Amino acid sequence: MAEKTKEMMESWSFLDTVESNFRPLVVIELAKGTKEETIEWFTNRIVDKKANGGAQLLIKPLVTENGVENIYLVGASHLRLLLGAEAVGLVKECTDNSMRTFTYSSRKTFKHFADDNHNFLTMAECQYIIKHELENLRAKNEKMIPGYPQAKLYPGKSIVRRLLTSGVLVQIFPLHDREELKKLSHSWYGRVKVGYQPLDDIRCYFGETIALYFGFLEYFTFALIPMAVIGIPYYMFAWEDYDKYVMFATFNLLWSTVILEVWKRICAILTYRWGTLLMKRQFEEPRPGFHGVLGINPVTGREEPVYSSIKRQLRIYLVSLPFVCLCLYFSLYVMMIYFDLEQWALDYHKENESNFSNLMLFVPSIIYAIVIEIMNRIYRYAAEFLTSWENHRLESSYQNHLILKVLVFNFLNCFASLFYIAFVLFDMKLLRQSLATLLITSQILNQFAESLLPYWLQKRYNRKMKKRMCSKKTDADLSLAEQVNMEKEMGTYLGTFDDYLELFLQFGYVSLFSCVYPLAAVFAVLNNITEIYSDALKMCRVYKRPFAEPTANIGVWQLAFETMSVISVVTNCVLIGMSPEVDALFPDSKMDLVLTVAFVEVKTLITKGSKRRITGCYGAMNSSSIDLCLFQEMGMFLLLLPVYLLPSYLLHWDFLFIWCVMKQIREVMWENLSDPVH
Repeated sequence: MAEKTKEMMESWSFLDTVESNFRPLVVIELAKGTKEETIEWFTNRIVDKKANGGAQLLIKPLVTENGVENIYLVGASHLRLLLGAEAVGLVKECTDNSMRTFTYSSRKTFKHFADDNHNFLTMAECQYIIKHELENLRAKNEKMIPGYPQAKLYPGKSIVRRLLTSGVLVQIFPLHDREELKKLSHSWYGRVKVGYQPLDDIRCYFGETIALYFGFLEYFTFALIPMAVIGIPYYMFAWEDYDKYVMFATFNLLWSTVILEVWKRICAILTYRWGTLLMKRQFEEPRPGFHGVLGINPVTGREEPVYSSIKRQLRIYLVSLPFVCLCLYFSLYVMMIYFDLEQWALDYHKENESNFSNLMLFVPSIIYAIVIEIMNRIYRYAAEFLTSWENHRLESSYQNHLILKVLVFNFLNCFASLFYIAFVLFDMKLLRQSLATLLITSQILNQFAESLLPYWLQKRYNRKMKKRMCSKKTDADLSLAEQVNMEKEMGTYLGTFDDYLELFLQFGYVSLFSCVYPLAAVFAVLNNITEIYSDALKMCRVYKRPFAEPTANIGVWQLAFETMSVISVVTNCVLIGMSPEVDALFPDSKMDLVLTVAFVEVKTLITKGSKRRITGCYGAMNSSSIDLCLFQEMGMFLLLLPVYLLPSYLLHWDFLFIWCVMKQIREVMWENLSDPVH
């Protein structure tokens, strides 16, 4: 180990900070009016040698017709990128087809490596390395940022994070490669085709996290096709028979269980091929927004802000939790208003039967669907504010608490009315109408808000920029300046959170109640096909290029989807038990019906639990045991929600069996989380 470290340090010492063929990879934008001493200090730290605490990168100011602006282009020499690949632990394919962590000393053993091959590392990997090196620029003996005495520093503090929080640094973003982007756009969404997406090309350009999202979206779309194929004739030949849904509900039981198990294997195949399946997790730094009094980190020994976990827990349980409960209560109140409107529309139709009154029957559901989307978006902002106010130290902890808040509210807001209609009103006709209206309306609104509107606004802005630039004489440098100026004004892609959330809700609509509306899968397939093209368009044309983020799986979203799958099992089993077809099989004893349904339900849940490979799927999750425990509590709450709405003769048995199964799953989770390997 010591020899390896010595060899790497010798390699660092021979690195030069000047390269004739400069390739800009990352853009740094400083605030207007930034003081010269600050710029000089920051740029010197970027180009300084690693032995002196620098990043040893290449930097060049962006020159326009107006002169030098506070925008800088960052690159790196080929040797510097190779050493950086070893530092971040990139995994590459060897000549013997095995996957190993890249080391500079054994570089000749890796496939496609050559000293003159500058494409050994993808552009996304190069930008990820530069981002890693910039974020690891640490303060040495500086007490403050030069020129800004109010921006305090302490030894070991990340310089880039401090510049961001103090407002000196506006943004850092990776630069697009226009030629590569043009090729990717053509093969990805340039023409309408039936087939697979170029996931490997997406991964090379945008990184593993985004490629894995599109891989999951593609897989989910193909997984919906069997349900859609079965659903079309089922819907056509049983349109008026609202109660004949037993076979389709049985299919839902198997479908929701199998597709997630198959996805875990496909995910493992993809991430192994990309070299991130067994990639070691980097040490997680405190969030930029984290604040507290200075103390000593017991693990690293560095001086950094410390915040009492007791204070954080008090904020969560005394402020955040009551606020979430209040929002849930408000959501239920709005739901009851919706049912009042539904009753009014039904009464109006009975009194005035006409084409207009037929249309009026759908108005309450459409209004309610729009209100649901508005409430979801308003609540999202409130949840982000509360989670930030809770002052979580790590980004993973922040994300898990945010996802928990959002999922609980979105689940209740979107599905509570359907549970109420199914298990309290027992109105399958209204359930079908409400499910269809909520699903289709939410899909239209999401497509408009997330893709069409941002694309139209960005296209309008680009047209103005091009008109302004066309009147000026341009050379190669000005062309680059034009590109940078256009990209820096683009919106920032905030991650895959909203994309996974949309798929999560769609999975809920399809798996929970699609047995009474078989066309739900058809609309989901059509929406997902549109989603693939619209998401690809916004990634390439609407947003700034995001930094690549290596990942081994879809993270906590796998747990969220599996929780929804468990709820789907409970819901479909109860729907089967409530159907007249099954009820007719037990004319003498309702208790036999209850026991049979409960047995099938528990047997299915135990089978699902026995097939969960928790260690393989969750071992690499970027989250703490406390955060996953919160997800288990959420799962138990959501799982028992339909039970509370069931008739009294089902309450005792479902509650007992489900609680035992969830208790068993939770014990397995805790046993895995206590493993010191993870």
